[in-house]
Amino acid sequence: MSTTQSERLRGLLEPLVAARDLDLEEIEVTPAGKSRVLRIVVDSDAGVQLDECAELSREASEVLDDTDAMGGAPYTLEVTSPGADRPLTELRHYRRAVGRLIKARLHEGGEVVARIVTLDDTGLDLEVPGVKGRKPTARRVAFDEIAKARVELEFNPKPSRAAAAQDAKSTEHDETDERDARDGHDENKEEA
Repeated sequence: MSTTQSERLRGLLEPLVAARDLDLEEIEVTPAGKSRVLRIVVDSDAGVQLDECAELSREASEVLDDTDAMGGAPYTLEVTSPGADRPLTELRHYRRAVGRLIKARLHEGGEVVARIVTLDDTGLDLEVPGVKGRKPTARRVAFDEIAKARVELEFNPKPSRAAAAQDAKSTEHDETDERDARDGHDENKEEA
Protein backbone atom coordinates (compact mmCIF):
# COMPACT_ATOMS: atom_id res chain seq x y z
CA MET A 1 0.00 0.00 0.00
CA SER A 2 1.40 3.37 -0.97
CA THR A 3 2.11 6.01 1.65
CA THR A 4 -0.46 8.30 0.04
CA GLN A 5 -3.17 5.60 0.14
CA SER A 6 -2.25 4.73 3.73
CA GLU A 7 -2.45 8.38 4.82
CA ARG A 8 -5.75 8.86 2.98
CA LEU A 9 -7.29 5.75 4.55
CA ARG A 10 -6.05 6.76 7.99
CA GLY A 11 -7.54 10.24 7.51
CA LEU A 12 -10.92 8.74 6.57
CA LEU A 13 -11.03 6.00 9.19
CA GLU A 14 -9.38 7.52 12.26
CA PRO A 15 -12.33 9.83 13.10
CA LEU A 16 -14.74 6.85 12.95
CA VAL A 17 -12.52 4.81 15.23
CA ALA A 18 -11.90 7.68 17.66
CA ALA A 19 -15.66 8.39 17.89
CA ARG A 20 -16.00 4.92 19.43
CA ASP A 21 -13.16 5.56 21.93
CA LEU A 22 -10.96 3.04 20.13
CA ASP A 23 -7.35 3.27 18.94
CA LEU A 24 -6.59 2.70 15.27
CA GLU A 25 -3.66 0.30 15.55
CA GLU A 26 -3.12 -0.68 11.94
CA ILE A 27 -4.46 -0.38 8.38
CA GLU A 28 -3.29 -3.05 5.97
CA VAL A 29 -4.19 -3.70 2.33
CA THR A 30 -3.08 -7.09 0.98
CA PRO A 31 -3.71 -8.77 -2.38
CA ALA A 32 -6.09 -11.75 -2.37
CA GLY A 33 -6.28 -13.19 -5.87
CA LYS A 34 -8.01 -10.67 -8.14
CA SER A 35 -9.27 -8.80 -5.10
CA ARG A 36 -7.70 -7.19 -2.02
CA VAL A 37 -8.30 -7.31 1.72
CA LEU A 38 -8.47 -4.08 3.72
CA ARG A 39 -7.84 -4.99 7.36
CA ILE A 40 -8.49 -2.36 10.02
CA VAL A 41 -7.10 -3.27 13.46
CA VAL A 42 -8.59 -1.44 16.46
CA ASP A 43 -8.10 -1.75 20.22
CA SER A 44 -8.89 -0.06 23.54
CA ASP A 45 -7.99 -0.38 27.21
CA ALA A 46 -11.27 -2.23 27.77
CA GLY A 47 -10.80 -4.50 24.76
CA VAL A 48 -12.98 -4.59 21.67
CA GLN A 49 -16.35 -6.32 21.39
CA LEU A 50 -17.55 -8.13 18.27
CA ASP A 51 -20.56 -5.78 18.02
CA GLU A 52 -18.23 -2.76 17.97
CA CYS A 53 -16.25 -4.31 15.10
CA ALA A 54 -19.45 -5.01 13.15
CA GLU A 55 -20.80 -1.47 13.62
CA LEU A 56 -17.45 0.09 12.75
CA SER A 57 -17.27 -2.13 9.66
CA ARG A 58 -20.65 -0.84 8.45
CA GLU A 59 -19.65 2.79 9.03
CA ALA A 60 -16.26 2.35 7.39
CA SER A 61 -17.86 0.61 4.41
CA GLU A 62 -20.22 3.56 3.87
CA VAL A 63 -17.37 6.09 4.09
CA LEU A 64 -15.15 4.07 1.73
CA ASP A 65 -18.01 3.60 -0.75
CA ASP A 66 -18.48 7.39 -0.88
CA THR A 67 -14.81 7.95 -1.80
CA ASP A 68 -12.32 6.47 -4.24
CA ALA A 69 -9.74 5.74 -1.51
CA MET A 70 -9.67 2.05 -2.44
CA GLY A 71 -9.75 2.64 -6.19
CA GLY A 72 -11.96 0.66 -8.53
CA ALA A 73 -10.72 -2.87 -7.79
CA PRO A 74 -12.89 -5.05 -5.52
CA TYR A 75 -11.86 -5.52 -1.89
CA THR A 76 -13.01 -7.22 1.29
CA LEU A 77 -13.21 -5.13 4.46
CA GLU A 78 -12.20 -6.68 7.79
CA VAL A 79 -12.39 -4.87 11.13
CA THR A 80 -10.66 -6.75 13.91
CA SER A 81 -8.81 -6.45 17.19
CA PRO A 82 -5.12 -7.31 17.51
CA GLY A 83 -4.18 -10.90 18.25
CA ALA A 84 -3.06 -11.95 21.69
CA ASP A 85 0.51 -12.33 20.46
CA ARG A 86 0.84 -8.98 18.72
CA PRO A 87 4.05 -7.00 19.20
CA LEU A 88 4.16 -4.45 22.01
CA THR A 89 5.32 -1.24 20.35
CA GLU A 90 3.48 1.61 22.10
CA LEU A 91 3.19 2.61 25.77
CA ARG A 92 -0.54 1.83 25.63
CA HIS A 93 0.24 -1.75 24.51
CA TYR A 94 2.41 -2.28 27.58
CA ARG A 95 -0.21 -0.63 29.82
CA ARG A 96 -2.83 -3.07 28.51
CA ALA A 97 -0.46 -5.96 29.23
CA VAL A 98 0.11 -5.21 32.95
CA GLY A 99 -0.17 -8.50 34.81
CA ARG A 100 0.65 -10.51 31.67
CA LEU A 101 3.76 -12.51 30.90
CA ILE A 102 5.90 -11.00 28.11
CA LYS A 103 9.01 -11.98 26.19
CA ALA A 104 11.33 -9.08 25.43
CA ARG A 105 14.43 -9.25 23.24
CA LEU A 106 16.96 -6.69 24.39
CA HIS A 107 19.21 -4.48 22.23
CA GLU A 108 22.27 -5.58 24.21
CA GLY A 109 21.46 -9.20 23.40
CA GLY A 110 19.56 -11.82 25.28
CA GLU A 111 15.93 -11.84 26.23
CA VAL A 112 13.83 -11.71 29.33
CA VAL A 113 10.57 -13.54 29.99
CA ALA A 114 8.74 -11.85 32.86
CA ARG A 115 5.41 -10.54 34.09
CA ILE A 116 4.71 -6.80 33.92
CA VAL A 117 4.01 -5.57 37.44
CA THR A 118 3.93 -1.80 36.80
CA LEU A 119 5.20 0.70 34.27
CA ASP A 120 5.84 4.37 33.82
CA ASP A 121 6.92 6.57 30.91
CA THR A 122 10.50 5.25 30.95
CA GLY A 123 10.18 1.50 31.49
CA LEU A 124 8.77 -1.61 33.08
CA ASP A 125 8.95 -3.14 36.54
CA LEU A 126 8.97 -6.88 35.92
CA GLU A 127 8.68 -10.04 37.96
CA VAL A 128 11.00 -12.70 36.55
CA PRO A 129 9.67 -16.17 37.41
CA GLY A 130 11.87 -18.31 39.64
CA VAL A 131 13.42 -21.44 38.18
CA LYS A 132 13.45 -24.84 39.91
CA GLY A 133 11.65 -23.74 43.06
CA ARG A 134 13.43 -20.41 43.43
CA LYS A 135 11.45 -17.29 44.22
CA PRO A 136 10.65 -14.78 41.47
CA THR A 137 12.91 -11.74 41.26
CA ALA A 138 12.18 -8.10 40.44
CA ARG A 139 13.79 -6.45 37.45
CA ARG A 140 13.57 -2.99 35.89
CA VAL A 141 13.86 -2.70 32.09
CA ALA A 142 13.86 0.68 30.33
CA PHE A 143 11.87 0.95 27.09
CA ASP A 144 15.00 2.01 25.20
CA GLU A 145 16.63 -1.33 26.16
CA ILE A 146 13.86 -3.31 24.41
CA ALA A 147 14.36 -4.26 20.75
CA LYS A 148 11.15 -6.33 20.47
CA ALA A 149 8.48 -7.50 22.89
CA ARG A 150 5.25 -9.46 22.78
CA VAL A 151 2.79 -11.05 25.18
CA GLU A 152 3.38 -14.73 25.87
CA LEU A 153 0.28 -16.89 25.69
CA GLU A 154 -0.47 -18.64 28.98
CA PHE A 155 -2.98 -21.45 29.31
CA ASN A 156 -2.77 -21.61 33.11
CA PRO A 157 -1.51 -18.19 34.17
CA LYS A 158 -0.02 -18.02 37.63
CA PRO A 159 -0.64 -14.84 39.59
CA SER A 160 2.34 -12.62 40.27
CA ARG A 161 3.59 -12.23 43.84
CA ALA A 162 2.13 -8.73 43.89
CA ALA A 163 -1.26 -10.02 42.74
CA ALA A 164 -1.11 -12.92 45.21
CA ALA A 165 -0.27 -10.51 48.05
CA GLN A 166 -3.17 -8.25 47.04
CA ASP A 167 -5.52 -11.27 46.90
CA ALA A 168 -4.33 -12.38 50.35
CA LYS A 169 -4.86 -8.87 51.74
CA SER A 170 -8.33 -8.74 50.17
CA THR A 171 -9.22 -12.19 51.53
CA GLU A 172 -7.94 -11.21 54.99
CA HIS A 173 -10.09 -8.04 54.87
CA ASP A 174 -13.15 -10.04 53.71
CA GLU A 175 -12.66 -12.60 56.51
CA THR A 176 -12.41 -9.79 59.08
CA ASP A 177 -15.64 -8.24 57.75
CA GLU A 178 -17.41 -11.61 57.89
CA ARG A 179 -16.16 -12.26 61.45
CA ASP A 180 -17.26 -8.77 62.55
CA ALA A 181 -20.69 -9.30 60.99
CA ARG A 182 -21.03 -12.67 62.77
CA ASP A 183 -19.94 -11.18 66.09
CA GLY A 184 -22.30 -8.22 65.77
CA HIS A 185 -19.55 -5.64 65.16
CA ASP A 186 -20.40 -2.94 62.66
CA GLU A 187 -18.08 0.02 62.23
CA ASN A 188 -20.84 2.04 60.59
CA LYS A 189 -23.29 1.53 63.50
CA GLU A 190 -23.55 4.40 65.95
CA GLU A 191 -23.53 3.75 69.64
CA ALA A 192 -26.84 4.63 71.30
